[in-house]
Amino acid sequence: MTKTLTGRIAAFASGLLLSFSALAAGGGDLQQAGTDLGDRASLQRGAQTFMNYCAGCHSLKYLRYSRMADDLGLTEDEVMNHLNLTGAKFGEHIVSAMPAEQAAKWFGQVPPDLSLISRVRGSDWIYTYMKSFYLDDTRPLGWNNTLFPNASMPNPLWKQQGLQHAVFGEADAATGEMPVERLEISTPGVQSAAEFDQTVRDLTAFLEYAGEPAALKRQGIGVWVILFLSFLTLLAWLLKSEYWRDVH
Repeated sequence: MTKTLTGRIAAFASGLLLSFSALAAGGGDLQQAGTDLGDRASLQRGAQTFMNYCAGCHSLKYLRYSRMADDLGLTEDEVMNHLNLTGAKFGEHIVSAMPAEQAAKWFGQVPPDLSLISRVRGSDWIYTYMKSFYLDDTRPLGWNNTLFPNASMPNPLWKQQGLQHAVFGEADAATGEMPVERLEISTPGVQSAAEFDQTVRDLTAFLEYAGEPAALKRQGIGVWVILFLSFLTLLAWLLKSEYWRDVH
């Protein structure tokens, strides 16, 4: 029993070390996403952003259009006319129309399915990643990312954010590499900085929802469970008081 417990603790500690190592390799500090799954309007805006700018390459193969409509308070017509860009049926999964072979040819690899990206990376990682693109002429697609260096994708929201350039520090004496000190907008986009932050936050919230759609209903049920337990506790206290009154 003791050995089993010790093994589990060791595995947990190793997992933490691996997580911290992966974070360090991914580009450093993360910005707080500040998502709110209770904000239905935010989720709706995030769904629209995903369908318009991400669904051309990425799929959500574990989420159906019908489930999304039910959870986000959308009608079938709203989903089919404004969010379904592939011609899929209402009850089908959200799958990109991009052929896998062509995607691998264009991007060097098939764009991954994003159904579970928030559960693997976390919402803060997604939020920071979407804000960390910068122009890089040395990359095949002309873009790079400070959080995930040499990512094989361009910035899908560059029109909203604007063109972002990297300001480099002094070259490392050993490797000759120049670290990115900060990112600056050289050409403004159609959105202000605050508006773009909200757009990315909405997109992040939608991907967080897509990773676990049941979370919306679970949180709603949780409120009633807490109220029931509180009421049950009150009844138990009243019963105890009535019982011990005669004993004393």
